Amino acid sequence: MISPEANDPAVDALLLSYRTHGGVNLEGPTMLPSRDEVAAVAKDVLALFFPGYFGGGPLHPDHLASETGRRIRALRTRLLHQIERASHGTDIDAEHVVRVFETALPGVRELLMSDVVAAFEGDPAARSEDEVILAYPGIVAVAIQRVAHALHEQGVRLVPRMLTEWAHGATGIDIHPGASIGGSFFIDHGTGVVIGETCVIGSHVKIYQGVTLGAKSFPKDSEGHAVKGLKRHPNVGDHVTIYAGATLLGDIEVGAGSTIGSNVWLLDSVPPGSAIRSPDAAPTVRTSRVT
Repeated sequence: MISPEANDPAVDALLLSYRTHGGVNLEGPTMLPSRDEVAAVAKDVLALFFPGYFGGGPLHPDHLASETGRRIRALRTRLLHQIERASHGTDIDAEHVVRVFETALPGVRELLMSDVVAAFEGDPAARSEDEVILAYPGIVAVAIQRVAHALHEQGVRLVPRMLTEWAHGATGIDIHPGASIGGSFFIDHGTGVVIGETCVIGSHVKIYQGVTLGAKSFPKDSEGHAVKGLKRHPNVGDHVTIYAGATLLGDIEVGAGSTIGSNVWLLDSVPPGSAIRSPDAAPTVRTSRVT
């Protein structure tokens, strides 16, 4: 048996590593958000958006109002504490952020319900909207991204990123909170989908598994550091379908009504109504276009 000693070499070595390299979240005025609490925020959000589907079993109709009140209070408290931790030393007013966030929740839920309808109507395997809510990972990923985006729009950065990374771990779908996504958005299957920070996605867009909407390259400053905050991801128009394994890189335009085939590698903009197929990705413009 290894007995504890006053001078444990392993402890001493780790303490030296902490002092040298950092990476320690200590209690105090500068402590960071809690991963567990941010995960709880994500679960609170899902339970608020889909009562009876998440957060426990079905709710009695007489208890819906009181349970909604309890959940919004729990969400408010958790979110406020985590934003306060993340915003220490900045000019962000955490209480104001949470108030604005709460007023946005009904509109976010309305968008999300349009995503549920899009998934049900877009997938012949779906038997009901209930099945979509309970079993489709894309709904979870998009629900969390939409609330994270509402926080990101107010200048909060770390907590939204933690929220979407929780969803990434739960679903295999990686959507940055900075991405702007229109209504009736459907991610089918979903595993391996990556959507970058500055993506702008229109309405009625359908994306399959393994799709990447990423950055092609980014400039560096005089010291060789990446210049951040620039537009570097695709803009996807309304009524676009992107099939499995396609990779779209850079600040390009994918015109409305276009179809991007499986395994396409696309670095250039395409006009509305295009049909891009692998391997040569030569555009074929349809005679009918969606406007």
